[in-house]
Amino acid sequence: MLSATAPGADPDAAQAAQTRRSTALRIGLLESGYDLVASLPADVFLPERIAQLQPDLIILDSESDARDVLEHIVIATRDARRPIVLFTEDDAPASMDAALEAGVSAYIVAGLQAERVKPVLDVALARFRREQRLLDELSDTRQKLAERKVLDRAKGMLMTRYQLTEDQAYQRLRSLAMNKNMKLVDVAQRLIDVEDLLG
Repeated sequence: MLSATAPGADPDAAQAAQTRRSTALRIGLLESGYDLVASLPADVFLPERIAQLQPDLIILDSESDARDVLEHIVIATRDARRPIVLFTEDDAPASMDAALEAGVSAYIVAGLQAERVKPVLDVALARFRREQRLLDELSDTRQKLAERKVLDRAKGMLMTRYQLTEDQAYQRLRSLAMNKNMKLVDVAQRLIDVEDLLG
């Protein structure tokens, strides 16, 4: 959980408001069965702390512009994506866009009441899982497309060099892969590498 206070705000009033928000959030988390692993400041050490703690979910509590906090979160979750929920008072469309671009799963304006915490977190987790599935599918599709291009290029080389049909070239690649106990795409890539070396 992170917090930020607007510059120039009355420190006592801001502190009281932050305490109320923090209490509501903690109550909502406990009532929902979540364990609060840590409450961290948004500083340059945040990425390292998140990497050490490996939380399932990151919750940001920001009364004002959370841009600085989001920069640290982007760095902290770049290599290991996690669902991020941002409770804020900032309803500016530009701030919402920046938060979603940074990877925030749920952007909740003026909604930090203990009874709302569980439904908000449930939706954020569901949305994050859905996005992660889509990203995994996209990555898998890109990988298959890249492998297909390698296989097609290798088949084309064999067809040209040995006057083979496409099916014969494929069968030759397949036989090589089986004989060498390698993946078909790896054999195709080796063939391409040798051809590139020999010119």
